[in-house]
Amino acid sequence: MAETKTGTEAPGGHKEPFPPFNPETFASQLVWLAIAFVALYVLLSRVALPRIAAIFAARSGKVASDLAAAERLKTESEAALEAYEKALADARGKAQGIANTTRAEFAAAADEKKKQLEASLAAKLAEAERQIEATKKAAMANVRDIASDAATEIVKRLTGTAPAKQAIDRAVDAALH
Repeated sequence: MAETKTGTEAPGGHKEPFPPFNPETFASQLVWLAIAFVALYVLLSRVALPRIAAIFAARSGKVASDLAAAERLKTESEAALEAYEKALADARGKAQGIANTTRAEFAAAADEKKKQLEASLAAKLAEAERQIEATKKAAMANVRDIASDAATEIVKRLTGTAPAKQAIDRAVDAALH
């Protein structure tokens, strides 16, 4: 008898076939394969697949709610931006109106002040012109008297006799006019 080293040799020196491919056990292997497949199918369909389906449903629900929330927030932010831009435009318009009103008020006040100053200056100018005219008349009256006195003295020194007052007055009047 031949000694076998591994114990998988068949009598006669041939090796036994690989157990899954052994035709003697092939039918029982198919039965056990079917039982294992059915058991695995039942286990997966009753336990694992519902859990996985629940996870997918929860994730898709979460994604849908997140998308809806994002859309809602986007709409709110766009509305807030529009409101902000409208408020900014209103504020600019109001500021422009206030600036125009203030500018008009200051211009009116400045015009009024200018008119008052012009009236005051015109009154002062008229008073100054009256004073100048009065001073001029007084000076001219004094010039006539001074000129008459000077002419009388000059004639008296040159001729030694005093001239007639009427002659001196006529000569001074002719010279002044």
